Amino acid sequence: MRQLFFSIFIFCTVAAAGCTAAIVPAECSASGRPMIWKHRDTGADNNFIAHVAPAVDGHGYTALFNASDSLMQEAWMGFNDVGFAIINTASYNLMPDTATVRDREGFVMSQALAQCTTVDDFERLIEYDFVRRGVQANFGVIDARGGAAWFETSDNDFNRFDVRDSVVVRTNFSYSGNMGDRLPGLVRYHSARHLLGEMPAKLRPIDFTEGLSRSFYHSALGRDCKDDSVVTNRDFIPRDISTASLVIEGVSPVTGEGQPRMWGCLGYPAVAVGQWITAESIPAGMRRGADGRSSDCTESFTLMHSATLPNCGADYLRMDILRPLIWRAARKSLVNFNSGL
Repeated sequence: MRQLFFSIFIFCTVAAAGCTAAIVPAECSASGRPMIWKHRDTGADNNFIAHVAPAVDGHGYTALFNASDSLMQEAWMGFNDVGFAIINTASYNLMPDTATVRDREGFVMSQALAQCTTVDDFERLIEYDFVRRGVQANFGVIDARGGAAWFETSDNDFNRFDVRDSVVVRTNFSYSGNMGDRLPGLVRYHSARHLLGEMPAKLRPIDFTEGLSRSFYHSALGRDCKDDSVVTNRDFIPRDISTASLVIEGVSPVTGEGQPRMWGCLGYPAVAVGQWITAESIPAGMRRGADGRSSDCTESFTLMHSATLPNCGADYLRMDILRPLIWRAARKSLVNFNSGL
């Protein structure tokens, strides 16, 4: 019980919606293809993947959408037909935050996927005030020419950080923002950095979905909590508001070979099963169903809730119940991953 109370004290942080994400340049990828990863945290409890056909003067793209977005107007990560891909994390330390319009990052990403071919195209896109209105975010982008960059973007400004020879992680703060003592997402940031430090030098998509999105390592405690009896559902990379873990694998900048594709899962990532996604082939469980929701997302949250303490909502997890669910999903994911190589 002493250990549980200590964990509760450590985890009493701001439970803001956000994400954990990374850009992997081609030099650090096992396939020689750049990758971007997003472990999505959001108040939207269900999401799906769909392909949007190209407009007359634009690109077609495959992206993640909220279940409520039947018109597919707000992409929350995705790749287009010419190898441009984008992700985001919410940022809470870009000041001053005086915007009266907020949370329009999904509209920006949809526009970018439809219009952009290169990282430089995206920079030109966000130079216009009308695009930045309602945005407080870190945007991660890659292209088929080897470009890779983070854009820390607010209503008033943006800063570009090119990614060349190392993996660069972002959570819910920006380096160009106010760097105080209580940065949102700092525990997850250091957890991700720690876990990546134990990975091979050349990374695969599965290293993120299986190595990070199923991990209960906690950087503030300095240990892996997976063998605890009960943990609070906060401040690990997988959280009660996590709804997807997806890696986009781009095109080789050296050979130009390979079509962009996704690997990963929908729903609560610790117990969800990973699958390959292409523009031509989206698994049935990841599509928007007749009820407006994806079945993979619904099923994984049902499993997560089966491991929660009674009468506590999703705040506390019984690890003796959760661990077998994690292992079962990981085994299935490994089979699916290998079948797509």
